[in-house]
Amino acid sequence: MRIGEVIGSVTLSRWHASLSGASFRLAVPLALDALQGEAQSDAEPIVVYDELGAGHGSRIAISEGREAAQPFYPNDKPVDAYNAAILDTIDVKERLATSD
Repeated sequence: MRIGEVIGSVTLSRWHASLSGASFRLAVPLALDALQGEAQSDAEPIVVYDELGAGHGSRIAISEGREAAQPFYPNDKPVDAYNAAILDTIDVKERLATSD
C-alpha cells in the first residue's frame, strides 16, 4: 500500500458495468521526502478506482495489483489500483541514524 495525492479526475465514455457508481481519480504516489514536505513527488501518476469520494488534493491510501481487487471478492472488479482510505492526517517521524 502506498500513499498518494489526488491531482485530477478521469472521465470515461464507456466502462465495465461492475464499475458503475464510483469514479476514477488521477493520483501521484508520494515518497517519504514528499510526505515530509521536503520535495515534490516525481513519480508517475496512476489511475485509482475510488468509491470513497476523494477530492482534488486529498491524500489517499492506494492498494495496487491483485490486492486492489480483493475487497470486491467474489464479484471482482477489473481494477489495478484502489483507493482504500482517505487520510485525514499523516505523521512522519524522522529516522534515527544508526551506525554499523
